[in-house]
Formats: sequence, structure tokens, C-alpha cells
Amino acid sequence: MKSYKLDPEEEQILKDFEEGKYVRVENFEERKKELEEAARNTLKKTRNINIRLTEMDLQRLKVKAAEEGIPYQTLASSILHKYTQK
Repeated sequence: MKSYKLDPEEEQILKDFEEGKYVRVENFEERKKELEEAARNTLKKTRNINIRLTEMDLQRLKVKAAEEGIPYQTLASSILHKYTQK
């Protein structure tokens, strides 16, 4: 299990939890599903980035994208996604 360094506020929350000072919210399972979905949606959001490529690399990327019939930015995103999933 990973070990995390808690700040003082987090330590107090953990202490209060262990002492039973927290009560479960009504409709816990339903609320938990809502919050999990919100967390997943937050992670799915896309962000714009700027990246510097050589002119030759950009042209080759555009050619490959044209061969695939997709925009070059979509191809670049797909390549990065596949690489980071390994």
C-alpha cells in the first residue's frame, strides 16, 4: 500500500473519522455513484496544449493523417494516448 504524507488538516479529519465523529450521508450509494461519475468526467476533459515540432515532423504527421482520413491533431492525440496507456 502506498504511504502518503498528510497535512495537519487531513490528519485531523482522519482522527475524527477514526473516532466516529462522521456519519454516513443519506442515500450513500446513490451519492457515491454521482461523485464517482463527476470524478470520471473531470478526468475525461480535454485541454489544449502547444507543442513545438520540426517542420518536417509536422508535414509527415499531416501526410499520415491524410492517409488515415483524419485530422492531424486527432492523429497526434491518438498517438499520445496510446503511448501513455502502455
